[in-house]
Amino acid sequence: MTQDEVKKVVLDIIADIAPDEDLSQLKSDVRLRDQMQLDSMDFLDIVMELRKRHGIEVPEADYLKLATLDSCGEYLAPKFAALSSKS
Repeated sequence: MTQDEVKKVVLDIIADIAPDEDLSQLKSDVRLRDQMQLDSMDFLDIVMELRKRHGIEVPEADYLKLATLDSCGEYLAPKFAALSSKS
């Protein structure tokens, strides 16, 4: 899965968690929490959905690596690749 595909996965999760947010104007290099009304519970929901939908585990120590869409792509793409190589 490419970094752009990973970003789409994250955006799909955010759209489900925060349906009132306008995701069309998000900047990929700016912290998500600075652009949207996401609180810590919403962020935890994103992490939980990654695990539930895709089997991706994100340890609490790595949460800051999910701050922007770009960093989500960089951090999660290798995790998705590792999952697909196991199949």
